[in-house]
Amino acid sequence: MSDRPLMVALDFAGRDEVNNFLQLFDNEQLYVKVGMELFYSSGPGLIDKIKGRGHRIFLDLKLHDIPNTVNKAMKALARLDVDMVNVHAAGGSVMMKAAIEGLEEGTKAGKKRPSCIAVTQLTSTTEDLMQQELLIHKTIDETVVHYAQNAEAAALDGVVCSPLEVPLIRKACNTTFITVTPGIRLAGDAKGDQHRVTTPRKARELGSSAIVVGRSITAADDPVNAYKKIIAEWSGELETTNS
Repeated sequence: MSDRPLMVALDFAGRDEVNNFLQLFDNEQLYVKVGMELFYSSGPGLIDKIKGRGHRIFLDLKLHDIPNTVNKAMKALARLDVDMVNVHAAGGSVMMKAAIEGLEEGTKAGKKRPSCIAVTQLTSTTEDLMQQELLIHKTIDETVVHYAQNAEAAALDGVVCSPLEVPLIRKACNTTFITVTPGIRLAGDAKGDQHRVTTPRKARELGSSAIVVGRSITAADDPVNAYKKIIAEWSGELETTNS
């Protein structure tokens, strides 16, 4: 990843809400995240519309299935011309390798394949939930690092993790390995259903490659102003302005 983008999570139910939101940003080239709710309700046609506006897209479907199914699904997703896709690292190394193979097979000649990253542990996951319900008897830190190493060995481009785990991944994986970090909130914003959260400034200090921000922008009274404020904090400009 050549830059450190702010990805805006389009937390909307359908295309009308997306269109209304994106019209506010006609002068901006955004990097947006399209998740399950929006993709399942609006389909590939919405991807074409967003790309037509000049925005980059992280298609966040978190594939987790047998390797053959993931391979074929990724082959289809590659044809949508999105910029990033993902899988669940818990699907294992063979599945992750199959995902990369599918992406490469499905990418049009002369095009760069979408980046592929693996979800380690959701930012809504607590250590108690992981150990008591999922029966993973390791710490979150240990599990996330292990999953990241598996993803790197499977030739994935990076992982989704909390900013809090980024320094550990930086030590365990190659310096070019991408860390995409949700769970970003401005100071004072509600955490919602996420637990392992930080501010944009803290994510930058911890070394995140990219941050994902949803409700702090999409639910703001002034989404454009909220976006600019988060961009400034993420890039370090806000610190310069305040000093």
